[in-house]
Amino acid sequence: MKGKLYLCATPIGNLEDITCRVLRTLKEVDLIAAEDTRNSIKLLNHFEIKTPMTSYHEYNKFDKGRYLVQQMEEGKNIALITDAGTPGISDPGEELVAMCCEAGLEVTSLPGPAACITALTLSGLPTRRFAFEAFLPSDKKERSSILESLKAETRTVILYEAPHRLVKTLEELREALGERKISVCRELTKKHESVFRGTLFEAVSWYGEHAPKGECVLVLEGRKKDELEEEERRKWDDVSLKEHMNFYLNQGIERKEAMKKVAKDRGISKRDVYQVLLKD
Repeated sequence: MKGKLYLCATPIGNLEDITCRVLRTLKEVDLIAAEDTRNSIKLLNHFEIKTPMTSYHEYNKFDKGRYLVQQMEEGKNIALITDAGTPGISDPGEELVAMCCEAGLEVTSLPGPAACITALTLSGLPTRRFAFEAFLPSDKKERSSILESLKAETRTVILYEAPHRLVKTLEELREALGERKISVCRELTKKHESVFRGTLFEAVSWYGEHAPKGECVLVLEGRKKDELEEEERRKWDDVSLKEHMNFYLNQGIERKEAMKKVAKDRGISKRDVYQVLLKD
C-alpha cells in the first residue's frame, strides 16, 4: 500500500484555531514535513506530538520533495505543515502536491486557518470575487508588470507584506493604482490583532507615523467596472469610426463582427455604427 500526503493547516497565531482532525493526523502519520522545524517544534511540543519531523522548504523543495515522494511510495504517510496557515498557499507546498499528483499518490487537505481568507472576511470589501497575489516580487521589472496588470483588476486584491516594507509597498500601490479603499490586517488571530480601513492615501499617512509590527495582509478594492468601461471608451475618442473599423478588419475579422466590437468599444449601438459608415 502506498502512503498518503496530508496537507495540515496550522494556526496563524492563536493556537486554539488548530482542528481536532489536524492534531489526530499529526500524531498518526509516520513523518511530518515542516517549512521550519525550529518553529514547528514549538507547536508540536505544545500539543505533545512526538512524530518525527523533517524540513521541507523553498531551498530544498525539489530534492526533499523527491525523497518524500519515495517515502510515500514505500508506504509512509506524511503530513505537510507550513510555518502558519494552509500548506500550498504562498509556500513550496504546491510543488510537493504537484509531484505527488504526477506520481499517482493520494493527497488530501485538512482545512483550517488561512491568513488571506481571514483578512478578506474582515476587510469590509467585496468577497464574492477576489484575486490573491501573495507577496509582490522583488524583481523591479516583474513587480512593475504586476502593478500594471492590477490597474484593470475589478476583483478585490489580496497581498502579503512584511512590516518593514509596508509603507513602500503602499506608496507603490497608490502611485500605480490611484486612490482605492484598503484594509491592512495585522497580527491576525493574535492578542494585538488590528485592521486599518481607509484609503491608500490614509494608509500611507498612518503607517508613515505609526511603524507597523507583525506580518500584514493587504486587502485592496478592485477597480470599479463602470470606471474601467469609461476609460476604455475614452481610448477611442481621437480615433475616427472608420479607423476604428479598419483596426478590426485588418485583423481578419468579418465586417459584421467588427461593427459589433466597434459599437461595444464606444458604448453605442450597432445601428449608429452602420449609419456613420454608410455616410462615408
